[in-house]
Amino acid sequence: MEAVARALVDLMSGTQALSWADLSQLFVHFALLSFLAIGGAITTVPDMHRLVVGEWGWLNDAQFSGSVALAQAAPGPNVLFVAVIAFNAGGLPGAAAALTGTLLPTTLLSLGAARWGEQRRDTLGLQAFIQGMAPVTIGMLASTGWVLTEPSRSEWMCLPLVGATVWLMVRTRISPLWMIGAGALIGLMGWI
Repeated sequence: MEAVARALVDLMSGTQALSWADLSQLFVHFALLSFLAIGGAITTVPDMHRLVVGEWGWLNDAQFSGSVALAQAAPGPNVLFVAVIAFNAGGLPGAAAALTGTLLPTTLLSLGAARWGEQRRDTLGLQAFIQGMAPVTIGMLASTGWVLTEPSRSEWMCLPLVGATVWLMVRTRISPLWMIGAGALIGLMGWI
């Protein structure tokens, strides 16, 4: 429990006050990213990393990955990682700007598209579009996984463990919770 508390303090040590211009920029960028979130908001992690770590320098690699991991471990919606990343970068105003930017445009778009699609659900074009989005989603999830392994990719066990996890998820019906537990155990043992 003490290790978790220490990790939370480390994550929040980078929190800074953002100007209105920064908050506006964060809102607009996350709003635009929300339109690319095919397969869920998690697929936009590579560009969030590029922006928050690479371009703006608000977080480092470990803080970014820790933010995503903390949010994914918490109960609740998958999109919570957006708020945690932005909170660690700019406090409560940053979290509000990023989360609103992520949720508002796609909520409005989804409501409109659901009504439109319901009326045309049997058309060949709509069915082809839905099937064609599967490879795009898989590619975006693969790039997200690549970005999230950045802090530990230099460890010799990281990539084989990722490969074994993907293989098990594709080839078996094992619950992903077992893989998460195995990863936690490996981390507790200090192997990665």
